[in-house]
Amino acid sequence: MITFLIFIAVLAVLVLSHEFGHFIVARKSGMKVFEFGFGFPPRVLGVQWFKNANGKRKLKLIGRKKIADASLDGGTVYSLNLIPLGGFVHIKGENGDEPGPDSFGAQKAWKRAVTLGAGVGMNIILAFILLTAGLMMGMPQAVDNLPSGVNVKDSHLEIIEVMLGKPADRAGLQAGDTIVGLDNLQNPSIKVMQEYVNSHKDQDIQVTIKRGDTVIEKMIHPFIYADTGKGGLGVSLVEAGLVSYPWYKAIYYGFIMTGFYLKEIVVSFYYLIAGLFAGNQMGEAVSGPVGIAVMTGQVARLGFSYLLNFIALLSLNLAIINILPIPALDGGRLLFLLIGAIKRKAVAQKYEQMAHSLGFVLLMFLVVVITIKDLGHFTGAFINWWHNIL
Repeated sequence: MITFLIFIAVLAVLVLSHEFGHFIVARKSGMKVFEFGFGFPPRVLGVQWFKNANGKRKLKLIGRKKIADASLDGGTVYSLNLIPLGGFVHIKGENGDEPGPDSFGAQKAWKRAVTLGAGVGMNIILAFILLTAGLMMGMPQAVDNLPSGVNVKDSHLEIIEVMLGKPADRAGLQAGDTIVGLDNLQNPSIKVMQEYVNSHKDQDIQVTIKRGDTVIEKMIHPFIYADTGKGGLGVSLVEAGLVSYPWYKAIYYGFIMTGFYLKEIVVSFYYLIAGLFAGNQMGEAVSGPVGIAVMTGQVARLGFSYLLNFIALLSLNLAIINILPIPALDGGRLLFLLIGAIKRKAVAQKYEQMAHSLGFVLLMFLVVVITIKDLGHFTGAFINWWHNIL
């Protein structure tokens, strides 16, 4: 149940921040916003501020009443909808069917473009805020080459890669495991561990690791590196810890990390799309709602700072996906706006709406396919997650 609630909370933060970007820019640009909704219809609950006969603002429930009727005597309707897999902002005239000076279509092209791109911008800002907050509270990272003035807690030796077929791999060690002991040696540094393994390369070594909350002991016999003649277990290591920054440095490095993650995500998307066109099997690299829910639960168990970092990455991924020039996404709407600007004539609404409708159907089909794949890939975790909800 906790995992489910955390997942819904994470989804709400991502969706509401994205839609808030559209909402606030539309309002500031003079556009009327009929509805700000979390989830997809049908609507479960809606509220709306309106002015009574005395000019005082009051709040009223809307329920399933049509927004076209509900919005006549009040402001924006804020709604909770049945399918919690997204959100939307209903702007007057966004489909070209509601004329007026406060409609989307009546605004200058640059205002419409900024409104369409504001959701992506807000997701990037959210990631920056989360990463900055995480750096101030303490975020897990390598402790070598850190700037001055930072505070390091819970320093430990972590495995980042296990070499295939080497002693560590045969013993079942995994990336993410923490080395807590070698025989009677406790919490060694990288240098101390390398020296100890090399000096004991002719005998079995009891390696104690921590995996989550579980402590595991393995007897491992080192192998000899052919190029150096030194003993090793076949792992790549990093000294990591919980590193917290002063607020002014957290802001700076939060900005740097946001830019770095954005670049890496764009590069990953490039290789993913290029691989699909080349006929490579890239499906395992993509997860849908079920996969994200399972991963959210796993990350949340690691700690709050890990969860902040994970949400920031999800927010940046959402930003990149939404800016792609695919109908039904923000990037697709920007594409049609650009085509209209180049032609000096807006694309006919019926053709644009047809493209967006088809794009939406294809995206929903993709979500279903990925969800089915996730159910197969995360069967055990998903069943356990579902039982915890019931």
